[in-house]
Amino acid sequence: MPTPVILDVDTGVDDACALLLAGLHPELDLRAVTCVGGNAPLPDVVRNTLTVLQACGRGDVPVAAGASHPLLERPVDARHVHGDDGMADLGWPAPTPAADPRHAVDLLRQVVDEAHAAGDPVTLVPLAPMTNVALLARMYPESFARIGRIVFMGGGAMVSNATAAAEFNVFHDPEATAVVLDASADHDVAVTMYGLDVFYEPRVTLEDADGLAALDERGPGALAAGLVRFMSRRFHADSATIGDAGAVAVVIDPDAVRTERLPVRVELAGTWTRGRTIVDTRDWSGDLDHDPHGLAHAQVDVALEIDGPRVARLWLDTVRAGR
Repeated sequence: MPTPVILDVDTGVDDACALLLAGLHPELDLRAVTCVGGNAPLPDVVRNTLTVLQACGRGDVPVAAGASHPLLERPVDARHVHGDDGMADLGWPAPTPAADPRHAVDLLRQVVDEAHAAGDPVTLVPLAPMTNVALLARMYPESFARIGRIVFMGGGAMVSNATAAAEFNVFHDPEATAVVLDASADHDVAVTMYGLDVFYEPRVTLEDADGLAALDERGPGALAAGLVRFMSRRFHADSATIGDAGAVAVVIDPDAVRTERLPVRVELAGTWTRGRTIVDTRDWSGDLDHDPHGLAHAQVDVALEIDGPRVARLWLDTVRAGR
């Protein structure tokens, strides 16, 4: 049976790549998509998300708007990376489907509870600042506890991008990530961190993009090609990472990534390090009683290595096959 999943997104070129995979792959049952401000302001995120799902023929998937701002921080978008509209400035027409009238947190709660009641808990895949997920954990802890697994794109053990210390999604709302990690530990929800250590490895070439563009005019092939071409131009390369799509890919093909169970904290106070994921790689079987902080509450399966070409092939094959 397909794995039931919910994506929480701030669409975003790489979120769009992830939505294509989640919406088209037969081993995933995309139950809902929730939107949060991040790569672009919330109205742009909702429009972009609906556009991708319409291109996939997935107007059946409910899309709900959630938090427009982080819990404490001022919002800082990434349109300098993703384009003025947040999704490669491709000039696609406005989507026909409308957003679900529910708030994202209410949609999350309902879909999680329904999946749990059916005996098939949902896998939640946050690909954005985790403000919506943190609000779910605080407002409806009993529903949060019913999540089967969380696979989030964010953080990094050794790599950062928004600052010298922090990855964008965690940096945008570090309190939210901290809340989610703590709640996951409290409720025994398994967490996988797909961070920057592996994020850049799955890449698609401009030659691949040309083949995708030939598949259709306003479908997943044309959209995927436009995304890859945009990011290749933006970074002056002959290929582009598919980014967040890798987090969705490891739900389908977990053997494509090597993870290690490690203690993880989020730095909330450092002047230069706020938003950093502190991944503790020490051997705790030794004598570390001198550490005044002790062992982190959250134990996370941290992705440290990935078969990038394997993940890229999975994404390409899925887009080529359509639905």
